[in-house]
Amino acid sequence: MSLKIDSRHLYLQVIDQIKRDIESGKYKTKQKLPSEFQLSRDLGVSRATLREALRILEEENIVTRRHGVGTFVNPKPIFSSGIEQLNSVTNMIEQSGKMPGSQFLSTEIQEPTEDEQLKFSPKKMNTLAKIERVRTADNVPVVFCIDKLPVGLIPLDCVHKADSLFKLMEEFSGKHIAYAVTYIEPVSYHDRIYDILKCDPEQSLLLLKQMHYTDEDEPVLYSANFFRSDLFSFHVLRKRV
Repeated sequence: MSLKIDSRHLYLQVIDQIKRDIESGKYKTKQKLPSEFQLSRDLGVSRATLREALRILEEENIVTRRHGVGTFVNPKPIFSSGIEQLNSVTNMIEQSGKMPGSQFLSTEIQEPTEDEQLKFSPKKMNTLAKIERVRTADNVPVVFCIDKLPVGLIPLDCVHKADSLFKLMEEFSGKHIAYAVTYIEPVSYHDRIYDILKCDPEQSLLLLKQMHYTDEDEPVLYSANFFRSDLFSFHVLRKRV
């Protein structure tokens, strides 16, 4: 099969064709694509054109390329959210039609580090609560959560039976989380987290580091959430200025 000539660059046509082949079921989730030689011949393009298309498809998290092994189709994300919206993990899971849940791991009272003191500035703290949980969707582990907050904002003895720390904080201390400052980082293999989330060692995680604030700009919660990249995708609405 050769691609038809149109006004677009060939690599864009290759991208569209591979996407159509995945949507149609020709290439299934986790299936290995034909070799570059075979695929370029089937599509009637050069291997350089094909490699550029595969590079972009990998950036879009549609395929994964493993050096010396081949190119594989990634699962389509089940959960998607605009990063400009502060949406709790609980809401994201509910909006996908699945049942949210939590697996409580631990609560620990710590002395805050200098960096943590700066994160919660100007609030002065002697102690900080660290909570580790696994968020589930229909009982499948999908997010590993590390939350840190000043002691006294939530009842720590209730964390093990609460799905949403947002709601727990609002009900207990009247603190309403209004916005967050977020940083996203890709994370490669991590023994403990990958084992808990039952991840393929080849896949990456998406780490969202978020500092949450009230309407009065008070910092009340710092979260480091590790999302399975095969199940979650995030997008941003950007407007021209």
